[in-house]
Amino acid sequence: MSERIVVVGFGPVAARLIDELLPAVRSGLVHLTVVGEEADPAYNRVLVADLGVGRTTAGALALSDAAALIADGVDVRLGVRVRRVDRARQQVVLTSGDPAAYDRLVFATGSRPVIPNLTGLNPDPSAPVLPAGVTPLRDLRDASVLRAAVAGGKRVVVLGGGVLGLETALAAAEEGAAVTVVHNGPHPLGRNIDRGGGAVLAAQLRNCGVHVAGNAHSTGVEHNAPDGGFSALLLDDGSAIDGDLLVLSCGVRPRTELAEGCGLSTATGILVDHRLRAHHEPHIFAIGDCAEVRCPDPACVECRSARGPSGLVGPGWRQAEWLAEYLTLLAEGTDGGSQETADSLPALPQEKPGVIVLKARGMNVAAAGDNSADPWDEEALTAGASNGRPRLQIAQWADPEHGRYVKMTTRGGVLEGLVSVGMPRTAAELVQLFERGAELPADRSLLLRLDGPDQLAAPAGAQDPESTVCRCAGVTGTKISDAVAGGCSTVADVSKATRAGTGCGGCHEDIQGIIEKHFQAAAAA
Repeated sequence: MSERIVVVGFGPVAARLIDELLPAVRSGLVHLTVVGEEADPAYNRVLVADLGVGRTTAGALALSDAAALIADGVDVRLGVRVRRVDRARQQVVLTSGDPAAYDRLVFATGSRPVIPNLTGLNPDPSAPVLPAGVTPLRDLRDASVLRAAVAGGKRVVVLGGGVLGLETALAAAEEGAAVTVVHNGPHPLGRNIDRGGGAVLAAQLRNCGVHVAGNAHSTGVEHNAPDGGFSALLLDDGSAIDGDLLVLSCGVRPRTELAEGCGLSTATGILVDHRLRAHHEPHIFAIGDCAEVRCPDPACVECRSARGPSGLVGPGWRQAEWLAEYLTLLAEGTDGGSQETADSLPALPQEKPGVIVLKARGMNVAAAGDNSADPWDEEALTAGASNGRPRLQIAQWADPEHGRYVKMTTRGGVLEGLVSVGMPRTAAELVQLFERGAELPADRSLLLRLDGPDQLAAPAGAQDPESTVCRCAGVTGTKISDAVAGGCSTVADVSKATRAGTGCGGCHEDIQGIIEKHFQAAAAA
């Protein structure tokens, strides 16, 4: 009898899990049901802002083909919500009235936008009521609202200075909209970069045509537009920022309500162990934005410092790939041996700290780790330096006039944090060194020279072909070069063949550089 697996949620992470389970579905080993709340199958949410400014199409964002999945034997249920999970009967109760029975249940419910508590907005997380002219930027419908505003040359106010908010602002400004970013803090990306990098970033945003309102505490929205829609964002100092569209980019919150409703343990996300199993429930798993890996063993060293869900697509994809292998092993037999075989699979490795990348025309920012210490902050530099552990060292370089800034925080020569603004080649090398845990050259200035005029023509993957070009999908320069040599001539071709570029899109320029280098060499031969 086939193992019945039900996946709740149909976003990018669920799509990867389904793709990896397809061989087991085709062989009859698994009967797979996927329940998606939206009418559309999985698409790349990270690039919704590009869709909103008209740079791409909904078809280009698609990650799954519902008709093809159905032809392969997957039970695809779109536009259907889950009312509750009945753990006693092992079934999912749906709004369509047809329950879905399971042997294994996977929560891939993702996250929802945070709606700030402002006068004029209903912050109910499960059913927010937003006035006309106010939207988050999470799905295809939100993108259509932004598209109409940009196409009409409207004034766009972006509330939030995180990566997605800044990417939206830059993209809209480049397409001709008048854009203002409002953020609560001394500089944009306040949770990711230090004061120096933030000051250079803010100046670069202004150079790109984006107005920046920092240290701004919003209190409400005014809707005095002719249609009763948004007209201004109100601040606590009595001032107002006028606009025609307010884009809410205030972060996301894991969707845990279904798990909570059926009695599972939750914190920031659904609590799972290192095999992605819900605490004390061997039949239920969680992956992606809704999952928080924190095992119930109080002696686990890894979990003592574990954080909540990363919010990045790359870790979610790696969870999906691991879980597909685990569930396939479970399905290969119904005796105790299959459980023993599955449990022999090495546990999912702990994720390294994420790297934040912001790329736009004329803008390149990378940040990772702890970069808060200043070069002369003796207390911060010596913290943790005991029992032979080296103290922190800071190497810092700034050229605000030209929008360039680099900061390297090291311990024993190994990066613990980095910030790079306006230095794309230096950023690429620093990110590689950070992810490998490799030691930096003693002369840190050597890294700055990577952005010299003789280096600017080289794509990021050119310096080391085995380096990772697409961090979301874990694809190296060598794999991309092999795909190009095999006939891929566009970024879309490479994405289809290797999955590179299907996540945040930050590597598209680097993929294009590798393609161009290949064909230039072929033409010269």
